[in-house]
Amino acid sequence: MTFWEGQKVLVTGGSGFLGIHVVNALKGKNCAEIIVPRSKEYDLVDNSRVSAMFAAFKPDIVIHLAAVVGGIGANRKNPGKFFYDNLMMGVQTFEQARLHGVKKFIGIGTICSYPKFTPVPFKEDDLWNGYPEETNAPYGLAKKMLLVQSEAYRQQYDFPSIFLMPVNLYGPGDNFDPDSSHVIPALIRRCTEAVLQGKKELSVWGTGNATREFLYVEDCAEAIILASEHYDSSAPVNIGSGMEISIKNLVRLIAQLTGFQGDIVFDPTKPDGQPRRRLDTTRAKKQFGFVASTQFEEGLKKTIEWYKAAYC
Repeated sequence: MTFWEGQKVLVTGGSGFLGIHVVNALKGKNCAEIIVPRSKEYDLVDNSRVSAMFAAFKPDIVIHLAAVVGGIGANRKNPGKFFYDNLMMGVQTFEQARLHGVKKFIGIGTICSYPKFTPVPFKEDDLWNGYPEETNAPYGLAKKMLLVQSEAYRQQYDFPSIFLMPVNLYGPGDNFDPDSSHVIPALIRRCTEAVLQGKKELSVWGTGNATREFLYVEDCAEAIILASEHYDSSAPVNIGSGMEISIKNLVRLIAQLTGFQGDIVFDPTKPDGQPRRRLDTTRAKKQFGFVASTQFEEGLKKTIEWYKAAYC
């Protein structure tokens, strides 16, 4: 039997951006059942509903993707909500998984948990060497507690769980809401709208000097599947592409791919966020053979095509 064959797999957040791609990847794995609980029925912030969910579905494996997320603006507006909701969803889902005898728990964290001035490339061993970047620290620290819980539960209960930290994701099905989207979908939307409206100028937050690493969402789904199958340690694992691009060059590339030819103006009064982000992905390659396969420009083109088909 394969790892998945005959197993009931519960994917929290399975109808979200990453969740849809993880569920699609699971469909060819001969699972007995893939369960995607709906938040309206099973509010993971409410422990009684979390307990009811496990009692109702009796899963063998849990992939915990559910999260309250957003870009810098959304994090600045909702630090309390982002901390509380993410912390409670993670802690309670993890505990109920243990109490209900789940065979393996796959916790998904975030690179926002890293210290603000982590040496580049980010290595997992540097995770506790400082405080996260202020604008998303509440979110990053709440998700980081999954790692603490994984290590503690393995030590005391011998509970099998892993903790993965994906870099910034992008791809078809991303969140393009201007109030909560991350940088790539926000820029794709704004550049596309600027072209349609004939605008001659585009204003962008920050100096443009900050750098980011991005991972195509289907690659991330593949990494989660591989890690679930082949990794069994609570030591955290970076999930990324190993590339790095400045926001300035990112804006220029998206403008080029969307056909926007106007001026790009950066607003240094707005925050840049963490100065640099690029991961050391050695552990993922060594432990379960994951290497990102989608070239960045190729992934951007697919994302832009999907957005235009869905929204224009």
